[in-house]
Amino acid sequence: MPSVAASPVPGTRSPIWPLLIVGLGTLVVPLDSAVNIDFSAIVARFGLPIPMIQWIVISYVLTQTSLMLTFGRIGDMLGYRRVFLFGTAISTIAFTLCALAPTYPALLAGRVVQGVGAGLILSCGPALATSLFPETMRTQILARYMMMFAIGGALGPSLFGLLVERFGWSAVFSFRAPVAAAAFALAWTLPRPVRGAPEPFDAAGGALLAAGLSFMLLALNRLRPPGPETAVLAILAAAVLVLFYRQERRTAKPIIDFGPFREPDFAVINLMNVLINLSAFSIMLLAPFYLSRVPGLSLPAAGLVLASSPLGIVIAAPMAARLARGHKPRLIAVTGTALSSVGLFGISLSGAIPDIPILAMSMGVQGIGIGLFQVAYFDIVTAAIPIHQRGVAGALGMATRTIGTVTGATVLMLVFQSLRTPAPEGFMLAFKATFQFAAAIPAALVFFDLRRGGRRKRPVVTVVDTAADEL
Repeated sequence: MPSVAASPVPGTRSPIWPLLIVGLGTLVVPLDSAVNIDFSAIVARFGLPIPMIQWIVISYVLTQTSLMLTFGRIGDMLGYRRVFLFGTAISTIAFTLCALAPTYPALLAGRVVQGVGAGLILSCGPALATSLFPETMRTQILARYMMMFAIGGALGPSLFGLLVERFGWSAVFSFRAPVAAAAFALAWTLPRPVRGAPEPFDAAGGALLAAGLSFMLLALNRLRPPGPETAVLAILAAAVLVLFYRQERRTAKPIIDFGPFREPDFAVINLMNVLINLSAFSIMLLAPFYLSRVPGLSLPAAGLVLASSPLGIVIAAPMAARLARGHKPRLIAVTGTALSSVGLFGISLSGAIPDIPILAMSMGVQGIGIGLFQVAYFDIVTAAIPIHQRGVAGALGMATRTIGTVTGATVLMLVFQSLRTPAPEGFMLAFKATFQFAAAIPAALVFFDLRRGGRRKRPVVTVVDTAADEL
């Protein structure tokens, strides 16, 4: 298996330079939030009925999520640098294909290729970043990695709102191609890992996992409204995932080792990551509709407001790294969960005429909460899984995040649509109630964690970050 680098890349001007290369390649993935603001332009360009636009999201997210854990395992086997290079190269091709797509089916095909590239990048991004530095700096590196990921989320709706207005629908793809290409070129300067003995790859497990997650995501998508096909997809997802679990139990080198999940704390923190990202998606799902009701608010201005949440993550990530020096990750995670609930509840207090500064502040508080939680979460997960499986650990974190987002898109829209009435005030009543529902999810998680309290035991002790000041 690939060895882990013991120190930053020699010969670089700054010890942060390798991390910036990984961050640049990772940046193209969260920038995909810009596609949401491009929906109306894509519908107009290809003459689509509005419901067809959902396949822009489904084709990309389904491909990315279903393959991510398998790619993480491949990274553990072949090296994170190699997988990252493949990811940035494929992403460059995918963005070009999407930008030049002559038809809607061609655009969807490009989105599938983009999902492959994103899955490769995200599966090994955290593992590659941490492998380039001493293990004592793991929490600090994870914090900075999450900060760069959040920068992409902030730039997506704000910067690309301007680009779409100026250059048209394809800007959300064409302007990312050179970024991915630059990351591909620069990644060749990262050190090659020492190759270990070859390991077998569980191809059957990888196929079952991809199929099971695909069926699950499609079932979630069909919940609005549910029909017979929803039940069929859910049954298929459950059956295939059970087969995957059995396959992993009997193979010598599984895609993912289920051992850590027998520890209640580890299982709970992963469930929390799903639920917190479920509630967090309420902002990107409903806030754009709310801001569109503000007279005179331009698309770029609305994008800047929406950027408040990821900017909160940018602020919180290094803060979480500092807190980790003297506080347990569990405490940081619970604090972040509570702040996320406060921010979402603050949004639910919005009036028919929004107070933009208060709205942005509430989104920022929610973002700070998410930032604290995410750094603590990745700290816990990467500490609990052996270092030679760091690719699977990072992929698990990204996969549970995406599953939460996809579930949120369905569940929260179901809540909103069931509460909305045709009355003039119907939108605002449903908007407030949906955000109160979203705020209740992290609040319930905090209550649950406090009830567990003294029964919790950390599966693996985290390494103290004595080298934090080197960055």
